Amino acid sequence: MEMPSPGTPNSRKKTTMERTAAIAKRRTATERPLATPKKKASPQRNLGQPKKGPPPERPNVKPRASPILQTMRSLPGDFRFTGGSPSEERAEAANLTSVAEDEVDFDGGGNTETSNLAAYMEDEGANVCGSPEERVGGLVNDDSPYSSSSTAGAERSSQDKESSSDSSAAFVPESFLSRIDSRWSDTSSYGPKKKLQGWCQLPDGEWKLGRILSTSGGESIISFSEGKVLKLKTESILPANPEILDGVDDLMQLSYLSEPSVLHNLQYRYDRDMIYTKAGPVLVAINPFKEVQLYGNDYIEAYRSKSADSPHVYAIADTAIHEMIRDEVNQSIIISGESGAGKTETAKIAMQYLASLGGGTGMEHEILQTNPILEAFGNAKTARNDNSSRFGKLIEIHFSPSGKISGAKIQTFLLEKSRVVQCAHGERSYHIFYQLCAGASKSLREKLNLRSVEEYRYLKHSSCFVINGVNDAERFHSIMAALKVVHIRQQYQDNVYAMLAAILWLGNISFTVIDNENHVEVVEDEAVQTVSKLLGCDIQDLKLALSTRKMIVRKENIIQKLTLSQAIDTRDALAKSLYASLFEWLVEQINKSLNIGKRRTGRSISILDIYGFESFERNSFEQFCINYANERLQQHFNRHLFKLEQEEYIQDGIDWKKVDFEDNQDCLNLFETKPLGLLSLLDEESTFPNGTDLTFANKLKQHLHSNSCFKGERDKAFSICHYAGEVSYDTTGFLEKNRDLLHIDSIQLLASCSCNLPQIFASKMLSQSDALEVSPYRSSPVDSQKLSVATKFKGQLFQLMQRLGNTTPHFIRCIKPNRLQLPSTYEQGLILHQLKCCGVLEVVRISRSGYPTRMSHQKFARRYGFLLLDNVAFQDPLCVSVAILHQFNILPEMYQVGYTKLFFRTGQIGALEDTRNRTLHGILRVQSCFRGHQARLHVRERKNRIVILQSFIRGQKSRSIYSSLLQKHRAAIVLQKHVKGRISRKQYLSIRGASIVVQSVVRARLARRCSGVGLFDCIEPFDGKKDGEPGQVLIKASVLAELQKRILKAESKLREKEDENEVLHQRLHQYENRWTEYEQKMRSMEEVWQKQMRSLQTSLSIAKKSLAVDDMERRSDASVNQSWDSNGNQNGSESGGLPGLRLTARDVSSGLNTIGRLTEEFEQRSQIFADDAKFLVEVKSGQAQASLDPDKELKKLKLSFDAWRKDYGIRLRETKAIISKLASEEPGTPRKKWWGRLNSSRLA
Repeated sequence: MEMPSPGTPNSRKKTTMERTAAIAKRRTATERPLATPKKKASPQRNLGQPKKGPPPERPNVKPRASPILQTMRSLPGDFRFTGGSPSEERAEAANLTSVAEDEVDFDGGGNTETSNLAAYMEDEGANVCGSPEERVGGLVNDDSPYSSSSTAGAERSSQDKESSSDSSAAFVPESFLSRIDSRWSDTSSYGPKKKLQGWCQLPDGEWKLGRILSTSGGESIISFSEGKVLKLKTESILPANPEILDGVDDLMQLSYLSEPSVLHNLQYRYDRDMIYTKAGPVLVAINPFKEVQLYGNDYIEAYRSKSADSPHVYAIADTAIHEMIRDEVNQSIIISGESGAGKTETAKIAMQYLASLGGGTGMEHEILQTNPILEAFGNAKTARNDNSSRFGKLIEIHFSPSGKISGAKIQTFLLEKSRVVQCAHGERSYHIFYQLCAGASKSLREKLNLRSVEEYRYLKHSSCFVINGVNDAERFHSIMAALKVVHIRQQYQDNVYAMLAAILWLGNISFTVIDNENHVEVVEDEAVQTVSKLLGCDIQDLKLALSTRKMIVRKENIIQKLTLSQAIDTRDALAKSLYASLFEWLVEQINKSLNIGKRRTGRSISILDIYGFESFERNSFEQFCINYANERLQQHFNRHLFKLEQEEYIQDGIDWKKVDFEDNQDCLNLFETKPLGLLSLLDEESTFPNGTDLTFANKLKQHLHSNSCFKGERDKAFSICHYAGEVSYDTTGFLEKNRDLLHIDSIQLLASCSCNLPQIFASKMLSQSDALEVSPYRSSPVDSQKLSVATKFKGQLFQLMQRLGNTTPHFIRCIKPNRLQLPSTYEQGLILHQLKCCGVLEVVRISRSGYPTRMSHQKFARRYGFLLLDNVAFQDPLCVSVAILHQFNILPEMYQVGYTKLFFRTGQIGALEDTRNRTLHGILRVQSCFRGHQARLHVRERKNRIVILQSFIRGQKSRSIYSSLLQKHRAAIVLQKHVKGRISRKQYLSIRGASIVVQSVVRARLARRCSGVGLFDCIEPFDGKKDGEPGQVLIKASVLAELQKRILKAESKLREKEDENEVLHQRLHQYENRWTEYEQKMRSMEEVWQKQMRSLQTSLSIAKKSLAVDDMERRSDASVNQSWDSNGNQNGSESGGLPGLRLTARDVSSGLNTIGRLTEEFEQRSQIFADDAKFLVEVKSGQAQASLDPDKELKKLKLSFDAWRKDYGIRLRETKAIISKLASEEPGTPRKKWWGRLNSSRLA
């Protein structure tokens, strides 16, 4: 039988029809005997000479084994290679052995191509020790580089690196086949022959790496690094992996899978703080017993973004949440391991990652805060673990369709109540008791009458009060904060602390014997008083409940006094019941907080943290239940990773070699078989009134002695062979703990308490219990649980397994590295025992040779069918699926086609999923571009419509506003006309009166001139001096004429300025018109700007505000004009005539100065007004640049000019009046009376 050469890797590919038809024939094909091959090797195969030159191109995939091994088994045991030269025979045998050994070493069986195997060996670094031909060629020749001169085969010559050979399928001796069929398929005689390194098991059971010095017969001499030399059997030496494989993160990558290889790899990583290692689908976590830098937001972000792919709890949680969203199937993370292996911390780390990914709703903080509460009330220090979980819990985290946390639920199992009243030496009770005593405030201590832990009987008998490195006071403060986070009111928090203190004080209650029959009564001391106060019950009722018992005999109530042992049991039962009820109540409150207003979607991730396997010097009922739970959990593990896996392979008809594993079904049958199982016999004996622990032990030995998993021992002891080893149990207390009875008197005592919590506990006990029929020979207790503890726990386990069975499990195996809980300490024996119990080696074996990913034909075609480039002639799911596989060149070794499903090797579906995601991403980009284009067109069209609508609305509104403004403008013009007319008339009257006065003066002067009266004869002295007195000054006619000329000239210039003022008024009117035009242009520009607004309502509002502002500006302008008018009137009214004075030299000089000043002021102000007006015109027309408003400045200039003009006219008239008076009065002549009459008449 010939195999294709390695140069044609696709020569073995089958067509679609051939692979489909071969599915049902594979299992029978290997049973057919094959003919003996020819003695001489085919010349085409060229097995004798290695091919020179570079090796052929090979695919970078991991191969799987072929049916060649099954073919070799069909040969006779004495088959020998014949024909050809000895070198050819050795070379052919080397090639064949290389094929077989490589297949087994890497994958453990199945179909593959020899060339791919050789390529994989070289790509993975295994051929650092030589080519595949030379690795095992040492079976028949001595040219292999795997010699004593090389260190674990880490070096090879350049000639070896360049050489490669053609590999073909052939036959090997039966001895090699027997080696393949060994337990691990990783033992080899090559190492001893070539004197390489190997693993040796010392007499103490420890594995150690040594080098083979020599081999003689069946024994070899081994040398170790410290110089020690031993002589061991050759068959006990296991080969060591190359150094290049030291510290691989997945045990599947090991060339030789053996116990010492796995231990060495785990220790290599553990010494470097790499505590996580993959074992196929299982994550192995070794407790470091110290802080390691592997957690935090940076690591969470790295695993979230896929930038980190090393084994980690974060990776398991990330896989769970993505598979939940992708497959729409609930997930579960099952964490197992013995006590102290780090299960609780691992569960917290997983919750931390899920809370980070699903955060954003605030619920994640509440979920995380449940951890310190549950740890405080449910964890305790044991001999093997400082923070041992004494209960099991299942945390079910619900997610919304978008992947956000929407709620959670916590379910607890089998709290160890007996630890409340008693714990072994060196252990502690539950953490909360020590934390309460250490961290309570002064007021709380006084309220609860708290003392130090050394004063409480329940706590002091273990002589252990603190844990190294743990601050109980700080933990208590954290618990107080956590209780607030989960919405437990302060009133209930105070009640919780009161219940805890009451339990502690219950343990301090003592009894005194009162008669010869050992009957007792309660000692009324501080303990009784404190318990009565904290529970809120009557002290006498408490004493009676603890020291007496009510019985019903023949329908009569009888009170029976208790003995000392009975009273102590009653006291302890009350304490245990109180604590268990308190724990259940806390869990209920937490669940209410996590479920308030939360919408269930049916998608969840469950995290199971259950107590680990326990085996102490003395094992009681608690260890019995705990180990039973671990047996059930181990069965679930086996079922998913071994049973279901292999059953599915067989049912779907794929080529598969069954892998053996340790099944614990016999042990489970020992527990659960009816009616002669452990649990059934325990319940049966618990129901008998006269049943004792001794009778129970004897019954077990009587009925179960033939069971291989059960061993009867002396007295009350028996042993069970668990999956993790044999455990011896002491039946003392089994029946009492299984019954878990609380007498009706104690329940009634709790119901009568004034405190809320005891009443809640009592009502729940009564509602969950059924009154037992009272026997005339026993009291009337009430079972606080309808079923026995063992039966109830069994039911809970079945419900748990049923729930986990409906999820996709993700397993984390926690390993405890040493018994002393020390960092950096690695005990091989302890770790190996745990690995065996967890079935890690079997998991790796089945993962290396199995197909962890499977998908139905329909789902595969539906999920990846759109990736096909060409249409398929047949549209059935199988044809589409195979066409997809061929299109992407997935090698036949990497998958198998079953009757209903496709099975893939590890990593194959990831490549397809990556291609699918990239294709979908491209499709989404195209869709987004097209939808964006459509949306932009739609928005543009709607925007145009909105602009048109806005233009109509704004036009209508602008026209309405313009009409209103036009009416206001016309009304303002009318008002201004009347106001200006009134002002003008007033000014006219004032000027007219002044003109009349001037005319009267002039006419009087002319009249006097005509009458020959001298000008100065009529002027009387100003200061009232008589004629002839000094000081009189005569004004010459020429001077007076000159003054009159100046006056006339000033009047003419005034008229010119008035004319010029009229021109300026006209220009101002023009400027106002231009201003109106500019204002309209600005308004139009504002409308253009307003078109850019996004909504019509906002635009309209802005337009309203803008118009309102313009209206206010106009009103303010109008008010300025009015104030100017009033000021003008006021200024006009400030002038007043000067009284007639007699002239003196000073008066004349003052008059002359006044005239000069008026003339100078007129010239200066005229020039200033002209320059300002010219400048403003230039600014308005754009000829000049200035940061001012020319329109407003022009208005101000006009107002200033009008004010000055009025003031100047008044002063000019006053000056004229003075001159007229000077001209009309002569010195020495009294004032004419007609002047006064004329003047008074005119004034009237």
